[in-house]
Amino acid sequence: MAVLMLPQAIEYLTDKLQQLNFQSHCDPIIQVSVNIKAVPVIAWLAAQPIYPRIYWKGRDTEEEVAAIGCCKDFFYDETTDDNQLAMEYQAQRALTKNQDIRYYGGVAFDRSTEAWPEFGRARFVLPRVELRRSGTEFKLVVNLNCDKQDTQSERRHAMESLGSLAPAKPLPPPNKVSLLGRSDRPDRHHWTELVNRVTDPKFIHETPKVVLSRLTQLEVNEEINPWMLLACWQGRNPSSFQFGFQFSPNRTFISCTPERLYRRRHRELFTEALAGTTTRGLNQEEDALLATQLQEDSKNSHENQLVSQHIVDVLSPLSRYVGAEESPKVFKLSHIQHLHRSIRAELKPEVDDFQLLLAMHPTPAVGGLPREAAMDFIRQQEGYARGWYAGACGYFNHYESEFAVAIRSALIEPGRINLFAGAGIVSGSEADAEWAELENKLTTILSILTEV
Repeated sequence: MAVLMLPQAIEYLTDKLQQLNFQSHCDPIIQVSVNIKAVPVIAWLAAQPIYPRIYWKGRDTEEEVAAIGCCKDFFYDETTDDNQLAMEYQAQRALTKNQDIRYYGGVAFDRSTEAWPEFGRARFVLPRVELRRSGTEFKLVVNLNCDKQDTQSERRHAMESLGSLAPAKPLPPPNKVSLLGRSDRPDRHHWTELVNRVTDPKFIHETPKVVLSRLTQLEVNEEINPWMLLACWQGRNPSSFQFGFQFSPNRTFISCTPERLYRRRHRELFTEALAGTTTRGLNQEEDALLATQLQEDSKNSHENQLVSQHIVDVLSPLSRYVGAEESPKVFKLSHIQHLHRSIRAELKPEVDDFQLLLAMHPTPAVGGLPREAAMDFIRQQEGYARGWYAGACGYFNHYESEFAVAIRSALIEPGRINLFAGAGIVSGSEADAEWAELENKLTTILSILTEV
């Protein structure tokens, strides 16, 4: 079949839905699709009138997805136990073995604390319509949920969604915003107090690492297009994961994060230890010198080793084999560079994604060690609700899954831009240096938003 332009693809899928015989499908989740001509994915997503709007682009895969609407959604706003989540996950995963069916969403950094409105402690969506790019190939996809649903109603909803699709429009040009104010939580004084408490010898003997973070709120009086902001961020750090979740017009969470939580294909799992940070140099020689100093720095090497060993330890009971690189390499972004170790595991046959999320999230790179002691300190002392910042965002299906750790992220609300950054506090950490690291981590997004 010839590759269609988008309007013709919509007609083709509408005809296919009209002729769909539900009895001929054994799965309760039905997907129909057609190959289409190239479409600018983020610009197309921003033009759509339907919510939710979801965007996903892998870090080292030639894949990009824009998804809109919802034909199945599971959402936990209040406290929920892990058994509930596990049962819901297994129920969704069991509905189909079609490896093209995907649920997109995320879990909060800490599911025991206050949740962001609309995002909840965990939320995953099977979209109604998806635009998928794999390399140079584009596909328009429609999903129908016939599990305990009226099939004719599903057909009608799917056709209505197709009929409402809008063509891509150019994103608004990037412009610098005028700041009405900026506030940091914790502020500089409180930050210093927290770092000093964590690095106290008695505390650090029991809890060798706590990842403290900061919420930076920018007050503005103009509308911020979150998809324009994400597209600009993507241009600065193309080797990162990029994703966005907009469940309503009021709030959009976007992230351009370097850190993978894990990628699973069948029983093969890939993950990493990303911890230890320095800046980029002004030229090649300075950049190489900073990278060498990072690799030789005992504080940063110790931090990366702690994270790597923890990941190996939590994966070992779930795996037939786990192996990590002996020495970290340097992972370079536009304004900073990190120490990075690759880790690979072969999972036991019965292990699923929910077990992996429970075991691996939050990682020591965003929480600390031991996990519960560090999390308790963060809950009690940090002073704000992290929500999906430092949470796990991605997709899953029966065949594969991929989750990224939502650092380098922003929550866009009317009149306010919420930015997040964190730093691992270990023995030898100094409050001023760690505060400077927070500023470095915000450099890219602030340079897009403001005159710096």
